[in-house]
Amino acid sequence: MIRRLTIFGVGLIGGSLALALRRAGACKEVVGCSRSENHLRQAVELGVIDHYTLDPAAAVAGADMVVLAVPLGAMGGVCAAIRDHLAPDAALTDVGSAKGSVVDAVRAGFGELPHGFVPGHPIAGTERSGVEAAFPTLFQGRRVILTPLDTTDIGALAKVRTLWELTGAVVETMSVAHHDEVLAATSHLPHLLAFGLVDSLARMGERDEIFRYAAGGFRDFTRIASSDPVMWRDICLSNREAILSVMAHYQEDLTLITEAVSRGDGERLLEIFQRAKAARDRFCE
Repeated sequence: MIRRLTIFGVGLIGGSLALALRRAGACKEVVGCSRSENHLRQAVELGVIDHYTLDPAAAVAGADMVVLAVPLGAMGGVCAAIRDHLAPDAALTDVGSAKGSVVDAVRAGFGELPHGFVPGHPIAGTERSGVEAAFPTLFQGRRVILTPLDTTDIGALAKVRTLWELTGAVVETMSVAHHDEVLAATSHLPHLLAFGLVDSLARMGERDEIFRYAAGGFRDFTRIASSDPVMWRDICLSNREAILSVMAHYQEDLTLITEAVSRGDGERLLEIFQRAKAARDRFCE
């Protein structure tokens, strides 16, 4: 049982976590903190949190579990604000998509890595954002990756693992570097492609006609381009080395496809398409 859960950034992820833990009966009190009082007031009205404060130090007073669900660029500032107020036995975790930058931000904010810090990342979300988009089953059956450090206390790791398991998530662990490499390929690159394609089409001539005749395939492929632009800007900058590596690999493959189309090489195109279809079919199964 979590006595007091403090969530910094009560949006889709933070709000859904609070709702899931409430549904599981695993949390006595939920405190929200962010820079927007209107946003926090809405979270109270929706029953996501019990109460809120705009003061980070007051937010962590008495908290035994603290979750950082703010944009990556805000992690360091929050940590600096709570460094002298976090209880020594409190577990601290986050939901950031680029673990290397989060670890650096937490270290900079606290002056060292707290023993109770357990970096984490739920592989879940929708294209919607804000607390009004939160729902309690968001993490059901989804993977959550924890990237414990050499400094991480075993007890804190167990608490954070249990927290996510109570939401219905499947918890796995891996290193920080491996996480960032995997997510660059499976999440960050697809978002870049979706944002880039929509922006490219929007700047073409007769763009109204282009979007008028867009069918289901376009909507499916570009759905994630409706995601929070600020969040994804931060992610791309925070994990840029891994992203640049996977982008270079993708650009090489895209060049092969371009050359096959240019040469009218149907056999090469069919080979690529069949291999891609088989891979996605296996993933869906």
